[in-house]
Amino acid sequence: MEKESPTNRREYSRVYAYIPLSFRKVLPEERPVVRARLAGDTILPGGGVVVPEIGDRILYEWLKMLNGKLDSIIRVLTIHAEGFQYLHPKAVQISGSGMSFSSAEPFDSGDLVELKMILTVNQPTALFAYGEVIKVEKQTSGYIAAVSFVKMDDHIRDEIVRFVFEREREILREKRLTE
Repeated sequence: MEKESPTNRREYSRVYAYIPLSFRKVLPEERPVVRARLAGDTILPGGGVVVPEIGDRILYEWLKMLNGKLDSIIRVLTIHAEGFQYLHPKAVQISGSGMSFSSAEPFDSGDLVELKMILTVNQPTALFAYGEVIKVEKQTSGYIAAVSFVKMDDHIRDEIVRFVFEREREILREKRLTE
């Protein structure tokens, strides 16, 4: 039986990525009400409308396709309405449990940070996540902050894990091409 390596104790895989990101400290009065969410959840709670099954299979497929296109349009409009198009790409290390990123401003351990980001795999997923600062390292120009995700439902974490998985596949694909 193979022993688990003491260095491989993480619950989730992590990857380096370059994603549109902004962040800010959460004010103490905001702490009780913040919750990770996908952009547009307030417009389409529960993920939108599901097309009911109907007898005509071709008409049903057309309605599903139109519904999917409308969801995509709403998603893009929501990204613009909530200011996601102004995010600047930043280098991060991300996993299903947290992320690290560089910052010009210092954070203190225990600070709560709102992370506004877009994860792009097949289609962009804009989301708000919240992380508690667990580690801060001073760099020559700024800081590296590591946060642990908090106030996050499984469906948001699943989106992040899906992004990490797809990014790992992309890295492996690039590696094979250079060999």
